[in-house]
Amino acid sequence: MVSNTFKRTLTFIIASFSAMHAAHAAIALDRTRVIFDGDRHSEALSITNQNKSLPYLAQAWVEDAHGNKIESLLNVVPPLQRVEPGAKSQLMIQSIDNTKLSQDQETLFYFNVREIPPKSDKPNTMQIALQTRVKLFYRPSGLAGKGDEIPQKQLYMTKEGDRYVVHNPTGYYVTFVHAAPSVNAGDVPGFKADMVAPKGTLALSGSAATLGNHPVLTFINDYGGRPKLLFSCTSNCTVTDIKAG
Repeated sequence: MVSNTFKRTLTFIIASFSAMHAAHAAIALDRTRVIFDGDRHSEALSITNQNKSLPYLAQAWVEDAHGNKIESLLNVVPPLQRVEPGAKSQLMIQSIDNTKLSQDQETLFYFNVREIPPKSDKPNTMQIALQTRVKLFYRPSGLAGKGDEIPQKQLYMTKEGDRYVVHNPTGYYVTFVHAAPSVNAGDVPGFKADMVAPKGTLALSGSAATLGNHPVLTFINDYGGRPKLLFSCTSNCTVTDIKAG
């Protein structure tokens, strides 16, 4: 027989997890990725406090690709600020020393914003500080393919066993979010979103046999859009078309 104490404890745990799951970030960023152009000395971002009744503190910083906080290459101003209920504010990412960064390919960083809620005056209140983390790409000014060109057209794939391997000869990171055997089909079983580094390779998850000879890969562009790369495969797979998304 289950005791009343156990039931109450279990109910509290379930309620706590439900509350955490239902929590939504109060501080919202105006984009899902940041492109820092090497021609510029700073990049402005907008944040909004979506809570209409409470002010929040917004703490912001930049990490390198390994998750280490940095300040010597890029920093954020202000690193901590108060955002009033329903108000907008601005953050500035500043370049400190870009001479240490690659000038022929993008460098990956992560931009972080952590919201800090006001202290509650109610007893036994659980407060959750949520954090937004998005990719930040430093794009050097002399990088080939800037402007109206679509560098993703240069991607190609080879088949190794039952996997397609994406080859990226460009200086850009490319993030894939869908892989399908045709434009209107769903993802092949086992596919997981992934990213190929500049001048690197990526073995796609999911079977090459299931993707077939005309695979379609969806990537994320600078504006958060999701264009589709249409490939045709003979000995290698090359891009034949790009569909807007």
